[in-house]
Amino acid sequence: MIMTDAAAADPASPEKASKKPILIGLVAAIAAGGGSFYATFSGLVLAPESAIAAAASSAEMNALPKVTYVEMDPLVISLDPTSHSRHLRFRAQLETPYQYADEVRSALPRVIDILNGYLRALEARDIEDSASLFRIRAQMLRRVQAVTGPGRVNDLLVMEFVLH
Repeated sequence: MIMTDAAAADPASPEKASKKPILIGLVAAIAAGGGSFYATFSGLVLAPESAIAAAASSAEMNALPKVTYVEMDPLVISLDPTSHSRHLRFRAQLETPYQYADEVRSALPRVIDILNGYLRALEARDIEDSASLFRIRAQMLRRVQAVTGPGRVNDLLVMEFVLH
């Protein structure tokens, strides 16, 4: 037993060290690495000027474009006698870039003519189907863009589409 007491009293013998400081250091290193990665990746630190400029241009791109709306006169179309309704009342506005508004206004007689002809050519079942408005609107927009020219009309907004 003397030998065991001597070994226990020997300062050169290894004692079991605590792992708590190692774990704390490891957690702190991971947190610091993650924080620095986030700061660098998000551009908070060491962001190139092009990234800052891109963020500024992105904000400008989210601004509303300069457009105006050209109102069309309402159209009343008589429908086929076999349909449940006798007339279609249609009113729309054309979304156009601001610089082309006068040109689109001057082309309105042609636009109304082309839409009048298209709507009269539709059959009653095409108009009475509730899901058909999206298809009809797309067809009308394509025709309006063909009449006004490329880049003149961005969209056709249906303000009124009433069967009576």
